[in-house]
Amino acid sequence: MFDVFKLTPGHTLSILVVVGVILDGLGLYEPLIDFAGAGATVPITSFGNSLVHGAMAEVEKHGLVGVITGMFEVTSSSISAAIIFGMLGALIFKPKG
Repeated sequence: MFDVFKLTPGHTLSILVVVGVILDGLGLYEPLIDFAGAGATVPITSFGNSLVHGAMAEVEKHGLVGVITGMFEVTSSSISAAIIFGMLGALIFKPKG
């Protein structure tokens, strides 16, 4: 995608998360998980799937406020892990350039 469309990594990441959200919103992500197994639960599209599941679960409990709180309640562990491992990687390895 980087060479063909001249997208930055941030654009590509955002597109894949939104694709996961759209697929889950349309009810197509669960059949994809059934078909592909762990191959569909590991990539960044699964993060979009988790955002939707968390938001929908909290909307049923707390109403409209649950949209925001639910997204972060379910995905907070993966966001925290990304920050911690990114920091550890920055401390251990020497940057290029």
